Amino acid sequence: MSAIATWFDRPSRIAGLVFLTSAALLLGALGFQFIGKLAPCALCIDQRYAHGAALILAAAAIVVRGRLGWLLAGLAVLALATSGGIGIFHAGVEQKWWIGPTGCTGGSLGDLTPEEALKRVMGTPVVRCDEIPWSLFGISMAAWNAIVSLGVAGIAAVLLLRQRRAA
Repeated sequence: MSAIATWFDRPSRIAGLVFLTSAALLLGALGFQFIGKLAPCALCIDQRYAHGAALILAAAAIVVRGRLGWLLAGLAVLALATSGGIGIFHAGVEQKWWIGPTGCTGGSLGDLTPEEALKRVMGTPVVRCDEIPWSLFGISMAAWNAIVSLGVAGIAAVLLLRQRRAA
């Protein structure tokens, strides 16, 4: 077993990895919001809720020992993966691969009367889920969240399962 895998020999250490990842991604998102003045859309907020759950579960797993510690660490990994899954969905909405929630996308106005179209336009939030406000190397924030969240969740899940079998 590698030195890195050996270091992650307890669920509390794996939970620490999940905690640090969710904290970094959440702080980054808040930095973009409050320093960069990029307001989040509804799907961005959903990703943040999943990170919040991962933080709470990981913190509990760091403190708790035994079987409950393993369970909490596993749930923290699942919460991190959930944020990544929402990130994939969000990135797909941004790329127009599929339609997002009507509450945060413009939607089609073609079949609506002028009154219905005006009502829909006025009811659509200013921050839309189907637009990319920022990207790095052509990858949006939602896609970066998916890549990092699912990557770390995958690594953490493998480490957790490997250590659980060894215990």
